[in-house]
Amino acid sequence: MAKKNVFGRIQRYNDGRDPERLMMKLQTMRGSVFAFLRGTCHLFYEDLPRDCFLRKAPITWICGDLHLENFGSFKGDNRLVYFDMNDFDEAVLAPCTWELLRFLVSVIIAADTLRVNESEVIGLCLRFLNAYCSALQKGKAKWVERDTAEGIVKDLLDGLRERRRKDFLDKRTERRGKSRKIKIDGKRALAVTNNQRHAIEAFMKAFAATQTNPAFFTMLDVAKRIAGTGSLGVDRYIILIEGKGSPNENYLLDLKEMRPSSLKPYLEVKQPKWPAEAERVVAIQRRMQAVAPAFLQPVTLGRKSYLLRSLQPSEDRIDLNLWNGKTKPLEHVMQTMGEIVAWGQLRSSGRQGSAIADELIAFSMKNKWRKDLIKMALIYADKVREDWQFYCSAFDLTVTSVNKKRT
Repeated sequence: MAKKNVFGRIQRYNDGRDPERLMMKLQTMRGSVFAFLRGTCHLFYEDLPRDCFLRKAPITWICGDLHLENFGSFKGDNRLVYFDMNDFDEAVLAPCTWELLRFLVSVIIAADTLRVNESEVIGLCLRFLNAYCSALQKGKAKWVERDTAEGIVKDLLDGLRERRRKDFLDKRTERRGKSRKIKIDGKRALAVTNNQRHAIEAFMKAFAATQTNPAFFTMLDVAKRIAGTGSLGVDRYIILIEGKGSPNENYLLDLKEMRPSSLKPYLEVKQPKWPAEAERVVAIQRRMQAVAPAFLQPVTLGRKSYLLRSLQPSEDRIDLNLWNGKTKPLEHVMQTMGEIVAWGQLRSSGRQGSAIADELIAFSMKNKWRKDLIKMALIYADKVREDWQFYCSAFDLTVTSVNKKRT
């Protein structure tokens, strides 16, 4: 993991993104080392050792960018609410340990926010790995819904029982008589250009014509969406549609450009030939999740590949700032997350080159790799902190230079 120009590598990777939202991404990454980790998945895999035990693990389908905030609740296409992994933009076929290592690094990096010490954070990592292995050894994929959830995850899902569609719409839109418009607040949404509006209108009209209830997908408004960290700057829109009726039964959709996985340059495992990037994401997500989110499907707009799905509220994730050193609730969350990862790999086992369940079970019964993985996670977490410090200095110098030129 030789020292390189971290800031330059980040600039090159993000070249061509929307400048306004890209600057938001760079500023967000400046804000905390955890945000930096979230926004630099490409650095993580670029720095991954080429010759070590990681590559000897079973090959599985992985989401590729697994961290603490890539789990959350969502409404499935069966209209029930689940808690699961919820971001598959980077999903590929790779050694299962790559997924586990990135998650463990995120737990260690989040230690300050969670207010736990090094001994406690290692305990949390072990809890996650042991839950993962125990779930693999049972060889059966399960899922987390309201009736099977425990602890803080159950509280999260129970809290959604009372939420009405009107409340969600009121947060994201402005009521104007019997109609609504998306709030352009600079935090969640930005105004689109006329050309962008016309393009999305044309797309939605064509898309609606292919659906059994075209009127449901009648577009009422559109805005550029601000969400996530790693993907900030790629084409992304929030679309308000008629749904079951205005003003309180409208629906919000998320339309997001899909680009090649940042893991792609570092993969030694042969990948399927996907027709488009969104096809890759949707196929793997449907394999790994027990139930896919509502409206999830790959679409094409112009020459670009996009993912279309129901907009999921960002508050339906575990908030890292709420723990305040409470290790018992955290242990329950680590248990649940470890099981979810195992279930996703079991559910997708044996598909297009992924290991069968028997291989995963045999792997889970070995102990040495668990300790080695935690050691590597601790080492890499130190590197992330070092890279972040370098990034902060370079970012501050760049901003200062730009400001001087403007004045």
